[in-house]
Amino acid sequence: MKKILSLILAITFVFALAACGTSKEGSNGDSKKLVVGASNVPHAEILEKAKPILAEKGIDLEIQTFQDYILPNKSLESKELDANYFQHIPYLEQQIKENGYDFVNVGAIHIEPMAVFSKKYKSLDELPKGATIIFSNSVSEQGRILSLLEKGGLIKLKDGINKVNATVKDIVGNPKNVKFKPDYEPSLLPQIYNNNEGDAVVINANFALDAGLNPVKDSIEIEGSESPYANIIVVRKEDEKKESIKTLVEVLQSKEIQDFISKEYKGAVLPVSK
Repeated sequence: MKKILSLILAITFVFALAACGTSKEGSNGDSKKLVVGASNVPHAEILEKAKPILAEKGIDLEIQTFQDYILPNKSLESKELDANYFQHIPYLEQQIKENGYDFVNVGAIHIEPMAVFSKKYKSLDELPKGATIIFSNSVSEQGRILSLLEKGGLIKLKDGINKVNATVKDIVGNPKNVKFKPDYEPSLLPQIYNNNEGDAVVINANFALDAGLNPVKDSIEIEGSESPYANIIVVRKEDEKKESIKTLVEVLQSKEIQDFISKEYKGAVLPVSK
């Protein structure tokens, strides 16, 4: 009798384990836990705001933060992440081209206006002849930065070119003979600014915010809402139709989260729906 009871208990335990092993899976094997890689600010903060909403929908969101632009894609490829949220479309396209990633964009969430900062001058007009402007070594950012400087009247780019892909070689007008130093890791730019290097430094909004800078109040030139560089949710192509991924994007694009972005960052980060 004791042997029979022990056998029944053992079988019950095995079935209980099996049930636990599938409790995090939805229909079609879609995991109800999502691990998303993100930059500290504002991406991780936005995800934290979305976390309880996702929990109500049965999705356990785990956020992993990164300080650079390389590791989030490597971690996604190696399946350490289910998605990442830190990059814009031109950067994703460059990374796919260079590394052969089989990634897709599943939704735009916000825009981080690129901005020019200076401790010495209050506007681009004040920059002296021969001024030095320091910015990111990311090839995908160069056209964006040059477009911002053109909008501010500092330079002129060739007519008819796709400005997303512009480089310093496409500058046809530079009346102040400004010198460019596009040699720096993006995450180091706030420190370079604080060190008072160069005459102006162009900084990505996420790194500026993370360093306590307000792109709206502290910059001397800033992108507008017409910027095509929306930050997106990126997943492996095999996962793009998963219900949990669709729900993640729906929540991040919801009015509640988009209103949070507007209120929290006051123009330093712009919701895509506005």
